[in-house]
Amino acid sequence: MNTLTPVLVVESIEECLPFWVDRLGFEKTVEVPTDPSKDAAGQKIGFVILVNGSVQVMLQTRASVALDAPSLLSGPLESNAVGFFIEVDDLKPILKSIEGCEITLEERKTFYGKHEVGVRAPGGFNIVFAAPA
Repeated sequence: MNTLTPVLVVESIEECLPFWVDRLGFEKTVEVPTDPSKDAAGQKIGFVILVNGSVQVMLQTRASVALDAPSLLSGPLESNAVGFFIEVDDLKPILKSIEGCEITLEERKTFYGKHEVGVRAPGGFNIVFAAPA
């Protein structure tokens, strides 16, 4: 195995992009619209790949998954019970970028030598950012 890239199933990619791109500095490298033959509006984004350094995250709408591979929406995928632990060099820029977001883990210094903070991303996913203390 070489890499692991999370694919977050969300209701709306457009509502998630300000968090990932504007706040956290990810770059949208791939954008796929919804299938216009199956989506009357045809104006929405169905899938994106976001990259920041060596970290890659994919977002796909629930509607896009339902059209493409509905069997993937059964079972545990219906919950957003996934969390992210992202290591960064410095927590200061992260603290500024998440101002106004829902904090799920108050800023702290841990016994294992990390300076951490947690936030809820659009779609309900928890992200803990950790820098060396």
